[in-house]
Amino acid sequence: MNILLIEDEYLASEKLEAQLLRYDPRIRVLDTIDSIRNAVRWFENNPAPDLAFLDIHLSDGNSFEIFQKVEVKCPIIFTTAYDEYAVKAFKVNSIDYLLKPISNEDLAAAMEKFKRLRQSQPAPPALDMHQIMALLNRNNQPETPHYKNRFLVKSGQKIRSISTEEIAYFYAEDKIVFLITTTGQRFITDYTLDTLQELLDPEQFSRLNRQFIAHIHSIDEIHPYLKGRLKVYVKPATDKEIIISNERAHAFKEWLGK
Repeated sequence: MNILLIEDEYLASEKLEAQLLRYDPRIRVLDTIDSIRNAVRWFENNPAPDLAFLDIHLSDGNSFEIFQKVEVKCPIIFTTAYDEYAVKAFKVNSIDYLLKPISNEDLAAAMEKFKRLRQSQPAPPALDMHQIMALLNRNNQPETPHYKNRFLVKSGQKIRSISTEEIAYFYAEDKIVFLITTTGQRFITDYTLDTLQELLDPEQFSRLNRQFIAHIHSIDEIHPYLKGRLKVYVKPATDKEIIISNERAHAFKEWLGK
């Protein structure tokens, strides 16, 4: 079975691929795509896979934009960190949806569902984008998004509560995500960057690259870099180089200028 992963969080895609191979070692992951732009290009230039796993929020926008730009001829399993994010749309228009962090049990159930549907209905059902967008709009209108504003962290034998205003940035290293405060304190958090991207207010926090999510007040300097990229310096300073890709650079500058 050939599967395509569309996921911009490296750790999440690596974990999902390992889970799929554990479920069935015969599965072949064709590619991992990290943006709308690259997904459109992939579908334009490659035969349809048997199945695609699609993260709803990608580095350059909402992944539903993919279906508006190119015909997708394969079944879809959506992945999301929000259980309130237009769940009806996913149920109606896809094989299944999986909440992050994805458990082995939920993944296996989704794969078994896909197999049953493929046996009874060889041609994948077409995604009804009008219905999806209508449900998204209807679900989003009555409620204002509720973003996380405090994080519990362990400090020695104690547990501390840190407000988002105290957070300078998050960064991932060796499969561990660290929370860095404005005073330079470092704490381990149980969230992946992909999940944090869903939980944090996008007006205050921005995903810089696969390693960093930063608060707007922590951005110290921005320098032009090679091939349209940006080099970012944060405070408190870090010895890690922070490079924003050409694809993310425009959205990042718009975020800073709001």
